[in-house]
Amino acid sequence: MTKPSSAQGAKPKDPASRGVTGPALNARGTRLNRRGLETRARMIRTAVEMLAGGGHGGEASANLVAKRAGVTWGTVQHQFGDVDGLWAAVLEELGSQGDMLPWKELDDGSVAERMSRIVDAIWSGLDSPAGRAVATLRGLLPRDTAELTETYPRTAEQLDLWDRRWRRAYARAFRGLVVDAYRLERVRHLLPAAVHGLYLEQRLSTWTDIEDARAVLAESIAGYLEAPH
Repeated sequence: MTKPSSAQGAKPKDPASRGVTGPALNARGTRLNRRGLETRARMIRTAVEMLAGGGHGGEASANLVAKRAGVTWGTVQHQFGDVDGLWAAVLEELGSQGDMLPWKELDDGSVAERMSRIVDAIWSGLDSPAGRAVATLRGLLPRDTAELTETYPRTAEQLDLWDRRWRRAYARAFRGLVVDAYRLERVRHLLPAAVHGLYLEQRLSTWTDIEDARAVLAESIAGYLEAPH
């Protein structure tokens, strides 16, 4: 995986060259014309398709994305600055689509009913192109948070935004219920990993009844949240 360096272009004046929250800018902070916008969209779309498919030969890099999109590395530099800018733009675009957390009306019903819907929502997110793309990208990035933040600061910023969206959606899901805050917070850390584990198990040769496993997961967590102290 290509890592950012000074040779790959300077950091943009406007972080992530945002096109979702405002006019799309190139790496130097200049507004893109129509052709530039089309090129940017094609590169981001290509990156998402590659990542959602598990990468190219188990890998995905800015160079491979550029080649598949039919552009040069200089275009990557012009549009995003470096690979960090590209991944950050991909995450921002996916976040704007809302596919990772397709939340329904969760704040209604018992703890068990809400937990079942949350498990279903996380599962649906993991099973979407956006979810698969993010999972692949996270697997390509440094595992150590400090290293990630230092090497891919803008990508790390976007991942932090995804985590904040998850925190807000999770908190909203339990509005109106009296649930122990400490247990609720512990469950928030468990849920994504637990559902992701079942999702990966489904893709292997397995004798596990995944539907039953998902139901038991939701019921067990609900029981933990409702159990007396």
